[in-house]
Amino acid sequence: MQGMVFFLPLGILAGIALMKWSARRRLRRAGVREVGALEALELIDNRGAIVFDVREQNEYQAGRIPNARHLPLRHVAARLKDLEILKDKPVVVSCRSGRRSASASMLMRQNGFNQVYNLKGGLSAWRKANLQLER
Repeated sequence: MQGMVFFLPLGILAGIALMKWSARRRLRRAGVREVGALEALELIDNRGAIVFDVREQNEYQAGRIPNARHLPLRHVAARLKDLEILKDKPVVVSCRSGRRSASASMLMRQNGFNQVYNLKGGLSAWRKANLQLER
């Protein structure tokens, strides 16, 4: 029984690692590149990347990447037609942790957006890098 207690946490950690690996693999297959906070900042500053924040309104209002456009994940599919003009521009998609933005990034890429970047670690990574937020 004591041996089981030891292996249970290892099994959980292995499961989490497998899920992360699988999610990253799906992003790569969809043609979405993950970028860290500093690389995202470079895309924004040097290549004019547009940032879409796919969190909910209350999260967005609490703090966001400067000049980020609010586009809740549940509205992404419905708004793709409106955003077609941006298909050839670099786009960075963010959320709290990188999961919702991964879904939005794949959807955008599947609908013809050519330069989609998912912010790896989301706004949590942005904060950890001590980068500016706006309210």
